[in-house]
Amino acid sequence: MDIAHLLARRATNEVIVCDVNDRMRDAVSILAARRIGAMPVIRDGEVAGIFSERDVIYCLEAEGEASLDKPVGEVMTAPPITATPGTRIEDALELMTRRRIRHLPVVENGSMCGFVSIGDLVKAQVDAIASEAEAMRVYIQTA
Repeated sequence: MDIAHLLARRATNEVIVCDVNDRMRDAVSILAARRIGAMPVIRDGEVAGIFSERDVIYCLEAEGEASLDKPVGEVMTAPPITATPGTRIEDALELMTRRRIRHLPVVENGSMCGFVSIGDLVKAQVDAIASEAEAMRVYIQTA
């Protein structure tokens, strides 16, 4: 299964984003209000980086509360590591594990078409395995 199948099954492909010029304080408010751990950062319509809880923690530790007024573009993780809709879920999981990241923007022809977390990918894998196991049970019972 690839990421396109995962995105197609979602009720909405709305992705919460922020702009490189947004203040970190405002981006933190979005993370908290939406109860999410990360979001893509956009510059001129393209994904420029990822802003995550980790970025907040590292910046606050290094620079203190004054860092909350910095533009997100100065504190985000960049360049972003991305996937395409055709990326196999297994490959995306391997990439995320190897690079120690938890979120991937999904980009096609330079435009972001989705955003997936490691939890999304693991759930898709578990669902696929459960479906295969059920099909095997049905096959065995009817054989």
